[in-house]
Parts: sequence; C-alpha cells; structure tokens
Amino acid sequence: MQPLAERMRPQSLEDYVGQEHIVKKGAPLRKNLDKGMIPSMIFWGPPGVGKTTLAKIIAQQSERAFYILSAISSGVKDVREVIEKSSKSRLFNDKAPLLFIDEIHRFSKSQQDSLLAAVENGTIVLIGATTENPSFELISPLLSRCQVYVLKSLEIKDLDLIIKRALEQDIVLSKQNITIKEKEALYRFSGGDARKLLNILDLILNSLPQKKKIITNKKVVDILQETTAIYDKDGETHYDVISAFIKSIRGSDPNAAVYWLARMLAGGEDIKFIARRLIILAAEDIGLANPNALLIANQAFQAISVIGMPEARIILSEAAIYLANSPKSNSAYLAIDKALQVVKETGDLPIPLALRNAPTKLMKDLGYAKDYKYAHNFPESFVQQEFMPKELSGTSFYQAKDNAREQSDEKLIKKRWGKKY
Repeated sequence: MQPLAERMRPQSLEDYVGQEHIVKKGAPLRKNLDKGMIPSMIFWGPPGVGKTTLAKIIAQQSERAFYILSAISSGVKDVREVIEKSSKSRLFNDKAPLLFIDEIHRFSKSQQDSLLAAVENGTIVLIGATTENPSFELISPLLSRCQVYVLKSLEIKDLDLIIKRALEQDIVLSKQNITIKEKEALYRFSGGDARKLLNILDLILNSLPQKKKIITNKKVVDILQETTAIYDKDGETHYDVISAFIKSIRGSDPNAAVYWLARMLAGGEDIKFIARRLIILAAEDIGLANPNALLIANQAFQAISVIGMPEARIILSEAAIYLANSPKSNSAYLAIDKALQVVKETGDLPIPLALRNAPTKLMKDLGYAKDYKYAHNFPESFVQQEFMPKELSGTSFYQAKDNAREQSDEKLIKKRWGKKY
C-alpha cells in the first residue's frame, strides 16, 4: 500500500492546503489557471509545502502531459529526451507538455541552458521547484522566462487541517480508533513539512497497539528517538543538520561545528549550500564583534567554488572553526529589523532639506542642501547635525553588544553624540 503522504496527496486546488496567497480565487497563479494560461514558472519554498503537488494539479487541471525529473539524478540527456517526446506530442496535441524539475537549483549552467530553447519556443512548459533563492541559482536567461512564485511554510491551521483530513478521509486511518491528545511534538518534528508530518503520523500509528491508538507528545518523542532514520527518508534531514551546524557555530563550539560539517559532507550535501549559510551566519551572529568574519566566509565561498571537493572540505572546516571561535554579536541584525519595523509603521517621512540632493538651481533656491555641514571640513571629520527625519530624532536602532570591538564603537558614539543616542 502507498505511504500515507502519497494517499493523502491533494488531487485538486479545492483540496490543496496552504499557499492561499497564490492559489485562492483571485490570486495571481489561480487567475492564470482559471484562464487556461500556464506560463513557465519557478516554485521557491521550503520542503513539504506542496511544490510537487501543485505542479501535478496544474498538469491535471490543464489536461497536459506531465513529465518529472529530479535535478539530483537527471542530466542533459534526460532533459533532451523529454523535449524530444514533447516536440513529437505537439503534432497531436496543441497543449505543450508540462516538465516539472525538482531541486532545479542543482542543475549546472549547461543543464539549464539545455532547457532554454524549448521553454522559449513553447515546446514545454517548465515548472521548477527549488529551496534556494532562484536569483542566485538559476541563469538569467532561464529565470527571465519564468514567473517566480514564493511558497510559504505551512501554518498551524494548515497542519491541523492536514491531520484532520488524514484521520477522517484516509482509507486506512478512518477505520481506526485514533485519538490525538497532543500535537505539539508532531508539529515540532515535522518542521512545518506536510509530507514529513504525514510520514511521522504513519510511523507513530504503526508503532502503537492496534485497538485504541492514543497519541501524546511523550509517545511521539519516544518513538521517533528510536527510529530517527525511518521517518526522515526523503532527504529533508539536511535542514535539521544545517540547523545543528549553524547553532553549534553560534554557540561557539568548534568541535560540534566540525562534526555536523562532516555529517553534511559525508551525506553529499551541496558545498555551496553550506558556504552560503556561513556567509549569512557571519553577518547575523558575528557581525560587528568581528567584521573580518564576513570577509572570511565570503572568501571561503569563492574558494570552494573554484576548488570543489574533496579539498573544499578543508576550506569549509577552516571557516567553520574560525567563525565558531569568533566573538558573537547580532546587533546589526537587530538594528536593521528594528529600523524596518519603524519604516513600516511611519511610512515615508520627509527627508531633511539639508540632506537632499540639489542638482538644479531651483532646488538650491528652495533650500535643498543649504544647511548641510560637510564633515571633512571639521576636526576629526565630524560635526553634529541632524541626519534623521525630525519625527525620529534621537531614535536609536543600533545597540552595541558586550564585546571589545563594539564597546569601543559605543564609546566613540557617546563621545560624538553625547546623550542623543
């Protein structure tokens, strides 16, 4: 019998859970589907949010031939075979077949190039699924021919609905006496991944007595700790391991960082995926405590892109250990998020006249840049003046953390600005 996740795979948009922002009535993708317009597109989002399912529904609703390739196991030869089949089928059907490529970000430039002509001339309609930012991973000519739809992580209400439907509608579960007293552990272990959630539920129920099955948080934890490898059989583990890797570096444990790095490398993880996460961590978690960390992380990314495996393991290890041993600060991360929230709340506040650009005589006559003080004309290249909209004067976004580098900056800010910040 098919796994529960496959048995419960939605067959229509009415049964599809989540992603209302693109599939509900009047939403962008739904409008195209209702008009019978199926452009080539990229689905960008985390695992288990319905990318493959949505592609299958689109193919079924539009009555198109449907081909699936995985970028992990497929190459240019496989792509060309599908294009050739599609080209022949167009002789008998005016609707172009739909080609779904899972993890399209893993395709090389030459593999992506092999899709271009077929997408451009309408031989195929391409739907690519990716967990990575397509702006970085897809070649510009291919990306420009596709619409990008961002799929979001499922919310608790979505997970509740998926569980409810499984218990009520599944051909197997609907016949069993099942009580779910607690769902928190189910949701925590699934990480918002619908497929993973149903796989876990299937595993838990198969591990419980046949007559009356009661699910609690403790039972979920106990069973999953004994069978970790069983429920996670579709490759989502790399999100858990990269999480452990990043948290180990953030927690300043170089030994744990190297261990999780080894786990990823042994499992065949994409080395660029690892290196990109190091760049993010260097900015988010080390930041101004050691600005060199971002330079090191970026250089590591450049180096592994040139060198490749197996030597890239040494570069990644060096970077991970350096970042783990660095002092930590998230002050830049907190500052920009606080500023973005203020912008969201206050809108486009007027820019002080002294700070405005004055390229024309009229603008100068209106006072643009009139009172601006050129810092380099003053001692130590500093002079107090107002750089904020008057409504935000004195607002502090940046709060120095307790490390030598930022404490030095904090003293300088106090010296320059006194009590203002």
